[in-house]
Amino acid sequence: MDRENADREPAELMLVEPSRANAPSGVTVVSVCITCKTADGAIVVGPDMFESVKAAIGESDRKVQVRPVQCLSVCKRPATVAVSSSDGYTFLFGDLQTESGTAALVSFVQSYQKSDYGLVPWRERADVLRKGMVARVPPLRWSPDDGSAPK
Repeated sequence: MDRENADREPAELMLVEPSRANAPSGVTVVSVCITCKTADGAIVVGPDMFESVKAAIGESDRKVQVRPVQCLSVCKRPATVAVSSSDGYTFLFGDLQTESGTAALVSFVQSYQKSDYGLVPWRERADVLRKGMVARVPPLRWSPDDGSAPK
């Protein structure tokens, strides 16, 4: 479980260079819902989130694609963003504010690209992403027999 060391003191944790053998090899896709509205439905917040994330990540990293999507069906938790890759986990986050959410997503994408199957350790996720977690979906290559990580 990726939270097993979340409550331990930093001095108790041993820093080890993570294995990169199973890091996602393809493009990391950041899908930002552009139809997200505030809870009262008065303000559309999705386009601002999309523009902020796109500007922060930029177009210089060819391994990251930021794209607008019409709806991620998490309408009660705007703004909503998904991070995925063809051979990694898909993470779905909600309740993101433009400024804090963008900064957290930039850091998360960097960790995602270095983690086995994009499974970013719980302690490396910003608080806003920990609280905003909606779903974590395993890679498509997941073993259907025993639920263990892909080989």
